[in-house]
Amino acid sequence: MPSQQTAALDVAHAYTLAELIDIAEHNNPQTRIAWEIAKQRADRLGVARSAYYPVLAGLATFADEHIINPFPKPLAPLGYTLVNIPLVQPEIDLHYLLFDFGRRGAKVDAAVAQQLAAGANFVQTNQNVAFQVASRYYMLVTAQERLQAAEETLKTARTTQDAAENQLANGRATLPDVLNARAETSQAVFDRESADGDEKVARVSLTEAIGVEPTPDIKIDRQSNAPIPQALTMTIDALIDRAVADRPDLMAQAAEIRAAADEIRAAKAEYRPTVSVAASAAQTSIWPTSSYGELGSASKPTWSAAAVLEWRLFDGGARKNELAAAESKHRQAQDELTEKRDQAHREVWTSYIGFRSALKKQQAAVALVDSANESYSASLDAYRYGVKNLVDVLTAERQLAQARLSGVSARSQLFLQAVNLEFVTGNLLRSQKPATTTERSDGPGKK
Repeated sequence: MPSQQTAALDVAHAYTLAELIDIAEHNNPQTRIAWEIAKQRADRLGVARSAYYPVLAGLATFADEHIINPFPKPLAPLGYTLVNIPLVQPEIDLHYLLFDFGRRGAKVDAAVAQQLAAGANFVQTNQNVAFQVASRYYMLVTAQERLQAAEETLKTARTTQDAAENQLANGRATLPDVLNARAETSQAVFDRESADGDEKVARVSLTEAIGVEPTPDIKIDRQSNAPIPQALTMTIDALIDRAVADRPDLMAQAAEIRAAADEIRAAKAEYRPTVSVAASAAQTSIWPTSSYGELGSASKPTWSAAAVLEWRLFDGGARKNELAAAESKHRQAQDELTEKRDQAHREVWTSYIGFRSALKKQQAAVALVDSANESYSASLDAYRYGVKNLVDVLTAERQLAQARLSGVSARSQLFLQAVNLEFVTGNLLRSQKPATTTERSDGPGKK
């Protein structure tokens, strides 16, 4: 059950993604709302089932009645008598519905389906929150790695600047070369400060996602040594089948269809009669007095029993409209399921393509960083020996900086696409076989 207490962050602790998701599930209002809705649906099921039990009510009547009875004058001097009747009547009433042509059963079935839908929506809400946290987490990881790349680029720029100034001191470079190198260093400083600001903003964004007070002081465990996803474990057809079978939103919509069908059954049952029994038992006590003559008091048990057949013949079209509304709701639920199923297919295809693209981009980024490093080192050495000019070094330096940023983005994007694949197939926060693996394989991912 979600807690309504907001967790306080430990600024000295580096939170893992799993810990952040756990905090978010306890703090996010959406999970609490979904939980309360699920409880309400469970209570409504209890209300629907209570219709199978008799209704027992206790009544107590306290009355004082004044009655005028006309009498001939020879019998009553005034031509009438005034009777005062105090009454005390404690009573127990019993009403038991015996047969209603399935009306109660349909309402119970509808309540069961609605409870299942609420449970599935609760799971979906938790998955939404988890995916939102994962997205912000990898945004922060990307921002931190961009900051690290910017710092490395700044070191590279200073190395280039030092080389240019040494060449100028030795008479093998010109002042414009040094100025160009200093400009690159200044740009690297600017980029580093921008990356630092983006990283702090990403921290605040993550705290917002987990539902704690926004602060840039949160620390995360980036799991830099975590194995990188390398391949898919399932074909696209298998991924789509899993999504159709396991996605909570589709489960909830299927339950809504069943609930709508049960409401149609209940609406049709309203056209048929009901059979019930009614009984009452009371102790009736009266102390009547009269303006002429004497009356006796009484305190006797009284009771009644009856079998009741009730059949509404005319209700101004209420049952007809209720049935039409129930049938329309059923058609709406079916159309919504079709739309959500098509959306699930699109999302799985998009995520499938996105993962494969991210995998290839990450592999290309690794090769790009390696080649850019080699190119820069070779250009710098050649410049120091006077073989190349500073323009070549600066070009290689920019290419290396771009390669580092590309590598950072590609790695984080690959992890996020792997999480997204679990999310769109309904497997996020579940223990089924993951859709990706850290082992290379050419078979499972192909259609």
